Amino acid sequence: MEDLSLHILDIVENSMDAGATKVEIRIKEDKGADRLTLEVKDNGYGMDKDILKRASDCFFTAKPGKRFGFGIPFLMQAARECDGNFSINSAPNRGTSISASFKRSHIDIKPLGDMGSTMTVLICGHPEIDYLLLYEKNGFSYCLDTEKLKADLGGVPINTPGVLRLIKEDVNEALGTLAKQLG
Repeated sequence: MEDLSLHILDIVENSMDAGATKVEIRIKEDKGADRLTLEVKDNGYGMDKDILKRASDCFFTAKPGKRFGFGIPFLMQAARECDGNFSINSAPNRGTSISASFKRSHIDIKPLGDMGSTMTVLICGHPEIDYLLLYEKNGFSYCLDTEKLKADLGGVPINTPGVLRLIKEDVNEALGTLAKQLG
């Protein structure tokens, strides 16, 4: 995958397949510690111990009708190639949390990518799911909370083209501004 936002998209799609109604995406950049950490947490079905052990095998998937699943193994590989770490925590009926960390200065680290487009694709395809995107960089943060946004929209569907355009612009502007101001 070309950038980290595509990894996030793939992992969140797994959350949707697992029946999640709420997905939290946390991205934290710490220049001083030279780390970038991604975390995707959901309230889906979760995985039992046997499935959890096999989740990082690209020739295993719990999805009916599919014979392989590359999302988790590719994210794990990307993290480890950049002197990072990868973990999955899950339990039946308790959801799943996936975390990947990267050395920010590593020559092979992928760019974050177009998080605005990633969020609009997710919201457009599954407007019924509540998403929380939290981006933190060196003590400053940006938050997109679709549960709150839906309430603020007063009945206007969150997946209308105008709302999606504004979400995309807001996410990309906020993350771009933080990146420029904070290095």
